[in-house]
Amino acid sequence: MSSQEQQQSTQNLTLVQAVRDGLRGEMERDDDVIVMGEDVGKNGGVFRATEGLWDDFGDDRVIDTPLAESGIAGTAVGMAAYGLKPVAEMQFSGFMYPAFDQIVSHAARLRNRSRGRYTASMVVRAPYGGGIRAPEHHSESKEAFYVHEPGLNVVVPSTPYDTKGLLAASIRDPDPVIFLEPKLIYRAFREEVPDETYTVELGKAAVRREGTDISVFTWGAMTRPTLEAAEDLAEEGIDVEVVDLRTLSPMDTDAIVESFEKTGRAAVVHEAPKTGGLAGEIIATIQEEALLYQEAPVERITGFDVPFPLYALEDYYLPEKARVADGIREAVEF
Repeated sequence: MSSQEQQQSTQNLTLVQAVRDGLRGEMERDDDVIVMGEDVGKNGGVFRATEGLWDDFGDDRVIDTPLAESGIAGTAVGMAAYGLKPVAEMQFSGFMYPAFDQIVSHAARLRNRSRGRYTASMVVRAPYGGGIRAPEHHSESKEAFYVHEPGLNVVVPSTPYDTKGLLAASIRDPDPVIFLEPKLIYRAFREEVPDETYTVELGKAAVRREGTDISVFTWGAMTRPTLEAAEDLAEEGIDVEVVDLRTLSPMDTDAIVESFEKTGRAAVVHEAPKTGGLAGEIIATIQEEALLYQEAPVERITGFDVPFPLYALEDYYLPEKARVADGIREAVEF
């Protein structure tokens, strides 16, 4: 096989396999990259996202930690200050709360506190979101917590290709990244992913579907039902543009404004509760930057302001295709 053919070779990967492939590629590229977390080593992680890495890189670079999220995050901050590039896994995003102080008081502030002398080049990975019939602390969507904190990048991929590229970019970034992996779509579909390492730029949204009647902004697992709703609405003559934000901090406000100026109508889809959710921030951006283009109120299609429910109501809580389509119709027909 020629070198050109090798560069173009791909694998048909699920999202969780893309996580593993991205980690492997960065560990091969940079000896300073360390993977750490609960059961990430010999066991390969609760979702098998790190399976095989311990065999290939050993326990100096794939480190099983105690069940202590604050200790994991604090150790990662120390490693990053020393010059390593730790990738710390939290078994579920709902388990990150004990580590919140380390993340917001130390990781996020290290650059500012040291006036640029030190940075925390580290990634905190976590499966997040609902849809897999798990209890509440395993299923929450609290991305807004981390977006609110200056100094943190927040990334939520929605495809295997983006997952590998965004993870590589996150590991190489000089500042801390909260990398939230929507576990509902860990194994929901496959996509061709290049074998070689590559990056997808942080802070850049992706237009997943071009449209002229309404802009719908979303991310993570909600991207698929939004696209499905858009295809169904096309049969009704409603042309929906779907914008996958991918990075929530920094947020691609230019892409939001550009799309809205084209369509004049908008909806935001996320599975987090409505109150204090990022839909409000997106709507505020539209009001500040593109008010004169607005033709109707912006719809919020979100989770509810209640604790994440147990199994019987989980499907009702999460925005699914029919509820997304109804919200889009309301905005278009206003």
